[in-house]
Amino acid sequence: MRFILTHPMHSHPYNPDLVTGSGVAAVATAAERAGFTGFGFTDHPAPPQRWLDTGGHDALDPFVAMGYAAAVTSTLRLIPNLVVLPYRNPFLVAKSGATLDALSGGRFTLAVGVGYLRGEFGALGIDFEQRAGLVDEALELIGRAWTQDDVTFAGKHFQAAGITAHPRPVKRPPIWVGGNTVAARRRVVEYADGWCPFAAADALARYTKTAVMDAEAGLAAGLDDLRRRCDAAGRDFTAIDITFNGLPGTPGTSSFVADAYLGEVDRLSRLGVTAVTLSVPGDSVNHAVEAIEEFGASVIAAQSLTTVLETS
Repeated sequence: MRFILTHPMHSHPYNPDLVTGSGVAAVATAAERAGFTGFGFTDHPAPPQRWLDTGGHDALDPFVAMGYAAAVTSTLRLIPNLVVLPYRNPFLVAKSGATLDALSGGRFTLAVGVGYLRGEFGALGIDFEQRAGLVDEALELIGRAWTQDDVTFAGKHFQAAGITAHPRPVKRPPIWVGGNTVAARRRVVEYADGWCPFAAADALARYTKTAVMDAEAGLAAGLDDLRRRCDAAGRDFTAIDITFNGLPGTPGTSSFVADAYLGEVDRLSRLGVTAVTLSVPGDSVNHAVEAIEEFGASVIAAQSLTTVLETS
């Protein structure tokens, strides 16, 4: 199992030290030392005040912040959680991603979502009701921009005639699709390399415009559906990354129990999950770093030791 850390800027207001260069560097380098595979940021360029007042959070620009994190690390993959794809023209996303991939030495994974904050769509001038179609066309265009010259495309939302965008990535960065819906899994099979479901009880699922999902029966059913879709399309299900977000327990809090978390990680691994996304407390940079170090020692290192013992 691999572990991906989301930068702990998950409140409003936030601790200002988290958004300094030294704060981002401290969290990113701690994650790399602890054995995390990936590190990323959320994407909320224009969140409504009402959402912030009822549990929402502020955010850095994910591409700029991942570029900064790339400069202070050497092995950590840059994996946003998640880029809201309808917010940007796909050629701009492709250019940002290709640039980040080149400057990081091939360490970028584009993880995307459809988005759910109607007010944010409105502020950015994007038709909320068209977001599904925007995502489908954008995923096709990004893949083509990264792999082809002289791209011509005529869709409902985007048009292009003879576009060549260099530098292209040496190797196409992986694309992961977030969301719990059938549509998300369809997009994985048609355009992507990974699926990012998340734990969502009924109220959260309604709010985020996705399907209800838990880490047990709901996830298993989603994986079965994805497997069937891969088989029908002639794709290898075992080559798809499955990244789950929402295991109970936050490292760095008194309620976190490493052994119980490891048990859940093992169970998810047997289901077919290949990575877990998590965060740590964001009340201070020092607390975040301590939680990352604790998680590295009690979970990541312990899992690695168990794997070695089982295969020796």
